[in-house]
Amino acid sequence: MWPGLLVALAYLIGSIPFSFLVVKVVAGKDVREHGSQNVGATNVARTAGKGPGIAALLLDIAKGYAVIVMARWMVARPEWPFQPGVLPWQSREMWVALAGLIAVLAHMFPIWLRFHGGKGVATAMGAFLALDPKVIAGAILIFAIVLLLWRYVSLASIVSAASVPIFFRYLVDAPFWHVVISMGIAIAVILKHHSNIARLVQGTERKLGQKKETT
Repeated sequence: MWPGLLVALAYLIGSIPFSFLVVKVVAGKDVREHGSQNVGATNVARTAGKGPGIAALLLDIAKGYAVIVMARWMVARPEWPFQPGVLPWQSREMWVALAGLIAVLAHMFPIWLRFHGGKGVATAMGAFLALDPKVIAGAILIFAIVLLLWRYVSLASIVSAASVPIFFRYLVDAPFWHVVISMGIAIAVILKHHSNIARLVQGTERKLGQKKETT
C-alpha cells in the first residue's frame, strides 16, 4: 500500500498545473493558447507578465521539493514495507529519488491537462534542491553561464539538466540511486525540449528578450 500511495501522491502533486492556474487567475487566459503554448514559467511571463512568471516558477519548484520531502517522510515510517537491503526496491533512497522522477514526468504529462504539460525544468529543480542543494547550486551556475553566453533559455536548461547527474556523482558523491534516477530526469527534460533543439539547430530559436517576429 505505502509504495503505491507514494507513487500516486508524487504523480498527483507533480501534475498540479501551476502555470496554467496562475495565468487563468491573473489574466483569465489559457497559457496553452499564447506564446510558445508551453505550460511553463517562461511562457507565463510572456503571456501574463514577469510577476506571474516568477510565481509559476516558484510554485513548480515548490511542488518538486514537496514531493521529495513527502517521500522521505513516507519511507521513514514504521509502516514502510521494505527494510534496507541489497535489492533495488529495498533502497529507501531509490524510492525517494523515484518520487522526484515521477513528479517531473507528472508535470510533463499532467492528468489535469489531458497529459499536455510543461518541460519539467522547475519541478526537477525543486526535486534536486531537496535531494542535495549543492547539486542544484552547481546546475544553476551552469544555467547562468550558458544563458549569459548564448541567451537561449532552452539551451541553458538542457545543459544544466545534463550537468546534474555529473554533479551528483562527482561533486557530492551521492547515493547510487540519486545518480541513476537523476540521469532519467535529465534525459526526460532534454527529450521534452525536442522542439527547442530543432529550432536551435535551424537557428530559429528565440533568445532571451527577443520579440516574436511579426509579418
